[in-house]
Amino acid sequence: MLFAAGLGTRLKPLTDDRPKALVEVNGKTLLEHNILKLKDAGFDHIVVNVHHFGEQIIGFLQDHDNFGIDIRVSDERQKLLDTGGGLKHAIPLFDERGPILVHNVDIISNIDLNELYRQHVSYVGENSSKVLCATLAIHKRTTSRYLMFDSEKNVCGWTNVKTGAVKGMMGEKYAYAGIQVIDQNLFPYLCAKEKDAFPIIDFYLDICHRVALAGADVTGKAWVDCGKPEALEIAVRLLNDEGQTTVKLK
Repeated sequence: MLFAAGLGTRLKPLTDDRPKALVEVNGKTLLEHNILKLKDAGFDHIVVNVHHFGEQIIGFLQDHDNFGIDIRVSDERQKLLDTGGGLKHAIPLFDERGPILVHNVDIISNIDLNELYRQHVSYVGENSSKVLCATLAIHKRTTSRYLMFDSEKNVCGWTNVKTGAVKGMMGEKYAYAGIQVIDQNLFPYLCAKEKDAFPIIDFYLDICHRVALAGADVTGKAWVDCGKPEALEIAVRLLNDEGQTTVKLK
């Protein structure tokens, strides 16, 4: 699944007349970059959620014949559901074969998606009382908000180092990289959520004491959050140098 429904407020004025997903980097839209990366990795069934200028994304996919694969649209044009609500809303569009890789559309990286998927599938938790529900790509970088992980590398809390706010338990701090693998074990917890719009990270903090939410350390991989205009030039450098492992933006 590609999360593409965001308002893209940090990318203004580029998003005044288009969705964030259709902002171009190196001659291709963020959406196309990530669809092609997923396709190259062997994924042939993608769900894309839409809200802000959603009809443009739908038209873009139609114009490109869905890039020759099965792409389904999760329509949030009536109401933006945030990442947790967006995932819950999209459940009927997933097939029932296995885990789902979820990727923010504004992330450009050289993270090996197949390896992340394999790490999730092969996960063996020491705490057998917890069922694995997700594996999050995480890395060491400077930011204001961190997920915290216990000794088994499972989510146990969150902190904002600027405000001092803490949720859950303290642990080793990592930044979330905007890419994760969701297990279908998560769906009953999502469906039990009464709200229809909610952030996925807040939801994880609510359930992390009951389930395993593993961290896969991708520190050292090239990674750019293209949420701000100044990040787009950095993304161009990353795309032009696939071997680069130090390009990143806070």
